[in-house]
Amino acid sequence: MARFQGVDYYDIDGLLTEEQRMIRDTVRGWVDENLLPVINDAYIGRYLPKELIPGMAELGVFGANLPEEYGCAGLDNISYGLIMQELERGDSGIRSFASVQGALCMYPIYAFGSEEQKREYLPRMAAGEVIGCFGLTEPDFGSNPGGMITRAQKTDDGYVLNGAKMWITNGSTANIAIVWAKTGEMDDSKSIRGFIVPTDTPGFTARDQKGKLSLLASDTSELVLQDVRVPETALLPKSGGLKSPLMCLTQARYGIAWGAVGAAMACYDEALQYAKTRVQFGGRPIAATQLQQTRLAEMLTDITKAQLLAWRLGTLKDAGTMRPEQVSLAKRNNVNIATEVAREARRLLGGNGILVEYSAMRHMANLESVYTYEGTHDVHGLILGQDVTGYAAY
Repeated sequence: MARFQGVDYYDIDGLLTEEQRMIRDTVRGWVDENLLPVINDAYIGRYLPKELIPGMAELGVFGANLPEEYGCAGLDNISYGLIMQELERGDSGIRSFASVQGALCMYPIYAFGSEEQKREYLPRMAAGEVIGCFGLTEPDFGSNPGGMITRAQKTDDGYVLNGAKMWITNGSTANIAIVWAKTGEMDDSKSIRGFIVPTDTPGFTARDQKGKLSLLASDTSELVLQDVRVPETALLPKSGGLKSPLMCLTQARYGIAWGAVGAAMACYDEALQYAKTRVQFGGRPIAATQLQQTRLAEMLTDITKAQLLAWRLGTLKDAGTMRPEQVSLAKRNNVNIATEVAREARRLLGGNGILVEYSAMRHMANLESVYTYEGTHDVHGLILGQDVTGYAAY
């Protein structure tokens, strides 16, 4: 398999440091050599290729932008974004696995956990020895997580958790779940707290979601908690209110904004190479036709805009000035662009575009989930609308 050369029409490389390019190229090579050869079988077989986890841990992709003192890579946020880009160039499900592990499980332990919790879990999670999942969304509460009904009842020696969570990536693979529950009245979103719940705790079950047509190389589960008893030490002591899980989602959405660029790059590169070699009318490659050249030009333009948006967002995050609304704009824009690029690539490939040996259809189906999760496209539009008008429309 030829080494992927990247898509860089505006010399984005010139905006990166030597270390950032090296990190990207290292992960790029790993994706080419380890992920791409197995992803088609995993996708068709509907399973997470768990044999990749040790290699991902060795690369340092889990919690890559968290401090080295907890066993993490301690990278800047642009480097982290480039990692997500390359993983999703391989497959959205694999990037989702790493994103949930780092941004949605390791980050809340780092941000809201005690020192003991950080030292107990973060090094083992960075090493891939402990896998996590993030329990926020519920069967009846997705875009409105504050309406959750999962309850944590205080006892003399800890808490008893009851409730259900839905659409949970890594759910059936995880060793621990970061579960968000209300400790007060059901209408009190300020009482939302986070808990570290080992998945072998009595009363905890994870059931794989059946019938998916997207993210097939990823575990997606429903979590059911029936009188799950956890000690006081399971509570993330610094968590409090809906703001805490939303902070985690901001971290994950940042990675998605970069990851979507990777999926778009993969589809564009595949379409370009195919157009150059697919010969039709008069013995000319379809790349010589106006129709396909215009299609490729639109794809390239959108990818370039998404790359610049992700890079600028990364500089803001590294400077400590990034706002959640800016992340909403990037997630919304870049996933939408990637979805359209994947669709256009599939069309350019014609009938061959529906075959698993080409990546466009797989990316297209995966991105329909990415378009919806971590805040739907429409909800992020409302977040931006509120930010610029001052009026909440939801």
